[in-house]
Amino acid sequence: MQSQLLIKQNHLAIHVKDLNRSVKFYGEVLGFTQLEEPFKDGLHAWFEVGGGVSIHLIEELDLAPPAEKSKTNHLCFTVTDLNLFIKKLQFAGFSFENWAGKKGEIHVRPDGIRQIFFTDPDGYWLEVNDDWKV
Repeated sequence: MQSQLLIKQNHLAIHVKDLNRSVKFYGEVLGFTQLEEPFKDGLHAWFEVGGGVSIHLIEELDLAPPAEKSKTNHLCFTVTDLNLFIKKLQFAGFSFENWAGKKGEIHVRPDGIRQIFFTDPDGYWLEVNDDWKV
């Protein structure tokens, strides 16, 4: 009898230019909990993002982060209160836009889910929406 192969997401690695700046953003602005980092080389940081999935920030000294970043390729998080998250984001000095690029506008999908888009300190696109399901 053959066993069934199971697969699930473990982590997402993000190439960053300045590890300390990105740690502050993902820890303080987005509010993720920092995990113990096994490499202990000062070039990596790990954050728990839920469901057993983590983000690994990697500062690569010999290679610049990709210059061109498309909104289509984005990382998405969901929150229980999008309005409260927007206030936190603005308080931290970050702006957001809708899918069409209109600053300060919330995009509403056909199914009623509200979403905003913004970039992290390295210019990677992030989406935050209110598609929270318990």
